[in-house]
Amino acid sequence: MDTEVTVFAPASMGNVAVGYDVLGSALNCIGDRVTVRRLDEPVVRVGGITGCVTDLPTTPADNTATVALLDLMETRDLDFGFEVSLEKGIPLGSGLGGSAASAVGAVVAAAELLPMSLSNDELLPHALAGEAVASGAIHPDNVAPCLYGGLVLTREVDPPDVISIPVPDRIRCVLVRPDRMIETRDARACLPESLPLTDSVKQTAHLGAFVAGCYRNDLELIGRALRDLIVEPHRASLVPGFADVQSAAMEHGALGCSLSGAGPTVFAWCDGPVEAERIEEAMSTAFAAHDVPTEAWISTIPTAGARAVEPSPTDAAM
Repeated sequence: MDTEVTVFAPASMGNVAVGYDVLGSALNCIGDRVTVRRLDEPVVRVGGITGCVTDLPTTPADNTATVALLDLMETRDLDFGFEVSLEKGIPLGSGLGGSAASAVGAVVAAAELLPMSLSNDELLPHALAGEAVASGAIHPDNVAPCLYGGLVLTREVDPPDVISIPVPDRIRCVLVRPDRMIETRDARACLPESLPLTDSVKQTAHLGAFVAGCYRNDLELIGRALRDLIVEPHRASLVPGFADVQSAAMEHGALGCSLSGAGPTVFAWCDGPVEAERIEEAMSTAFAAHDVPTEAWISTIPTAGARAVEPSPTDAAM
């Protein structure tokens, strides 16, 4: 049995505009590398943190990766422990699932070191427990796609009922991240506790049509449905220039454009790589008009979620 495993946990996009807290997709542009080493004593600790974020909590009760591992240890009544090292490739507070990737990567790596085999459905609750430390609530829209891969809808978390949704091959996801940070807790706090029934009905119709468009390979239907009437109106003001960035994406052929998760990253779905390049330039230019520097990626929707990989040279230095 291995004593150390490294896992690549991809970035993810929560909500995908139409499915607040239930819909999410994996991304193939960036991700975290999480290395877990088995310990003889039943403790969990942080071994090292490198990459684009290094000032994460190292106390086991405060780090998403270690909390996920503690939950795994307690639930499975393990008599051994884990040391976890993080190579962060996902900026925190970006709306790209950075905290979820740490938690998912940790439990997927730890599962490789167990005497028993655990399914994704069995690993999901442990990763959710870790993610809750960062967001203040249990929500699967980043954890589920990072774990399962692809575009997924989580109908229920207890017991897990995660449904994979096909994505047309031509779809590209443009992601433009302004040089800002939004804490998930703060973004959730600005949402209303109740919604008008008419808005709920309209959003439900959009979600149903979006899923149907994915199954039918109908990009026109996806474009008509890729709208957010619930979250975007309350969070858009957190992102400087959002309205102009969204308009620029739509004017250059995007099927839809909204916030990636809690933001501030803005995403656009479009038809093919050529359109994606054009839309990315338009969105970045719109941010620049508001004196906001950005970085951008173009991603497909990969079918693979978190998975074991070969250690990198930096892993050995942690």
